[in-house]
Amino acid sequence: MGRFVKGQSGNPNGRPRKRRPNVSAFDIVFDKRLTVTENGVERELTVDEALQLKTYEAALKGSKLAVRQVLKMIEQRERALQAKALKTEHNPVQVKVSHNSDSANEAMLLLDILCHNPEDTMRQGPRPLLVQTWAAQAALSRPGRKKPEKPSSRDLDLFVRDFAQVRQPRRRG
Repeated sequence: MGRFVKGQSGNPNGRPRKRRPNVSAFDIVFDKRLTVTENGVERELTVDEALQLKTYEAALKGSKLAVRQVLKMIEQRERALQAKALKTEHNPVQVKVSHNSDSANEAMLLLDILCHNPEDTMRQGPRPLLVQTWAAQAALSRPGRKKPEKPSSRDLDLFVRDFAQVRQPRRRG
């Protein structure tokens, strides 16, 4: 008689099961549910929903980073709703998009890229807008792009809120 008995498995218990599921720590945290009290009413939220709610509240309090994040969440939601509508609706819908410069200006004012000219308070109607100093600095020092011709300081001073604080980028080559 040999080492192996005929007709009997060498591993009667079979292959051992995995001890942990293939789930990351973030998945475990995001699957948990929290109880949140809002306006005196308790409700359960996932961690992801609670984080979105906190981001929305921070945006309402004026956090620029939170405003940008909320705008991204709105954009993602719109894309998801549009994709869902396309799946359910078979009739083609013609969409006409028109751009209004006032709405673009309002968006840039909301994101603090533009501001009203503080020196131009006497004018009736729409006041000229100025580019915030940080936005001008970011535009002048774009990494990895071809450097524009050196802008005239006089021209930029007319359009940038505090041009004296903008550092000119170094020229290479």
